[in-house]
Amino acid sequence: MLTTTMPPSEERRSFKNLVISCRSLSQYEVKNCKVLIPQLIAAVVAMCPNILVGITYAYSAIMVPQMMEEQNSTDPSVLHVSQNEMSWITSCLMLSTMVGALSAGVIMDIVGRLNMLKLMAVPSLLGWAMLALGRNVPMLIGGRILTGIALIWSANPTAVYITEISRPDVRGSFSGMRQLGVSLGMLFVYFKGLYLNWRIVAWMNCGYTVVFALLTLIVPESPVWLVSKNRMDQAKKSLEWFHKYQPQPQNQVASFAELQLGVLQKENVIKMKEREKLSSNSAVQLLQMFLQPTGYKPFLVMTGLYFFQQYCGIHLIVFNGVVFFKQIGTDIDPYIAASYVGGIRLAVNILNIYLTKRFNRRTLMMSSGIGMAVCMGTSGLYTTWLQKGTVTSGWIPLVLLMIYFGFAAIGFLTVPFSIQAEVFPLAIRSLAHAIISVMAGLISFAVLQTYFSMHDFFGGSSGLQYFFAIMSMGGFVFVLVFMPETHKKKLSEIEKYFWNHTTYLSVPQDDKEPTKQKSVELVAIVAKS
Repeated sequence: MLTTTMPPSEERRSFKNLVISCRSLSQYEVKNCKVLIPQLIAAVVAMCPNILVGITYAYSAIMVPQMMEEQNSTDPSVLHVSQNEMSWITSCLMLSTMVGALSAGVIMDIVGRLNMLKLMAVPSLLGWAMLALGRNVPMLIGGRILTGIALIWSANPTAVYITEISRPDVRGSFSGMRQLGVSLGMLFVYFKGLYLNWRIVAWMNCGYTVVFALLTLIVPESPVWLVSKNRMDQAKKSLEWFHKYQPQPQNQVASFAELQLGVLQKENVIKMKEREKLSSNSAVQLLQMFLQPTGYKPFLVMTGLYFFQQYCGIHLIVFNGVVFFKQIGTDIDPYIAASYVGGIRLAVNILNIYLTKRFNRRTLMMSSGIGMAVCMGTSGLYTTWLQKGTVTSGWIPLVLLMIYFGFAAIGFLTVPFSIQAEVFPLAIRSLAHAIISVMAGLISFAVLQTYFSMHDFFGGSSGLQYFFAIMSMGGFVFVLVFMPETHKKKLSEIEKYFWNHTTYLSVPQDDKEPTKQKSVELVAIVAKS
């Protein structure tokens, strides 16, 4: 298929003009707290649906144990469920998130970011209502599948919206609010499970869905998306809302919002030409790109990271938190114990905003792996002593697991998602991102589906914790040998790494130092090229 593209000289000239526009615009931008208020409000509104994401993840942690307690009841209204059926109720969520991931990108591009957040209310309301009213296992599984689709339809538009409306110097901090919302949702579920029945919690989640969807009415759509759809009048109004506190640029007739609109229009032209080039690649060409070192090596690295992420127990404990703490044998209420773990994850997510700027990705991942291995292994040892009656300090495993989740939050829980879009070349990035997301979902489904089987196979809770500790140490070794450093690295440098290296240990010491920020004029770089 033939496509018409700009001559190289014209393409460089277009990019040069865009760079000049961005540099010119930055000199008029006032950077203070007041001008960030509209962006902060929009980021908080977009974060709220991510509270539902956390609620959906952790809901099975209170639903399953309460259903297990009801199994001996003679009440005819009680739903009797086998252990295998409970595993399906817990794990089917991850299968539905794959369906949501494949559909979210297409729908979001058609209807917009905020409309996607409104649209997520449909599967969310239906799913939570089915869970609240469910009188048989198929209804419960159907409800979980629908809430899983709503989960992705909430998470993906939130990430894109916050990225597109945030000022570059605060984009990382605002993006960190997404994980903050997830942690808040988990904490809410664990705490409510202490006092409320799982059906009542499902009804409450219907209320949250309506409130969060209505909140999106108070903020404007992403101006980047509006420009991409050639809706310039709406894009201008959106930019005027986001930059309402920016003063009138000196010696300029146009407002700051109008200048920003011009930059977005130029940027959109370049993006459209890039998409035209990528769309000309045939399926055979894409397959060939995946078979190159820059395709299959990052794919294997990401698959390995997600494998160890899931099998070191992070999401398994999140989805089965209350049951897990019951099986340890601690005398602390398992719902309170799960709430403590949710609280420590929330605190570390706030701290992580600083850590991700200060430390390299490999440093965070290796520290995370060692910390998780030590905490989980020691917790398994104390669990053995508790069950034998050798010790009575039931709070020690809980403290160790809280520290375990603290270490998980700085590395294995968050970093794989951060580098997933960085390690693949632009030509296959979107497709590779989708494939890796599906792979991660399949691994997570396998872990959740086999929780009770693994518990029996390893001889109880202590043996399962030893297994998680071994897998955490395996994750440390995998990162040490195979994971490249992407912090402060250019995308071209990451691509070059996969061309030249299979293991990180083969990289010369000089090349392992993070790329230093250089004050080089972008215009000069373009002109030189």
